[in-house]
Amino acid sequence: MALMHLTIIPLGIQTPSVGEFVAEIQKTPEVSEIPFQLTDMGTIIEGDSRDLLELAGRLAELPFKNGIQRVVTQISLDDRRDKKISLGDKTASVAARLKSPE
Repeated sequence: MALMHLTIIPLGIQTPSVGEFVAEIQKTPEVSEIPFQLTDMGTIIEGDSRDLLELAGRLAELPFKNGIQRVVTQISLDDRRDKKISLGDKTASVAARLKSPE
């Protein structure tokens, strides 16, 4: 299982706000039906690494379908094979370490 951090940034739009584009991506069946977490800086999605990379390509196309001429897509993939990872595991691990006495 892998985690992908995905940020899709439409360029050349008339407003500094991209919330409209983010909401559209979040509502797509590809995202809304799988484990994901929206953050202030992007979306974290859980799944098989090959599936996630394919999904990133499909999602990066959405702004183009709405007439945007330039899109920057940032992808970070954590594909760990020694154990299963899920959304929230990393933050829970750090939180546990912060609570532990040294």
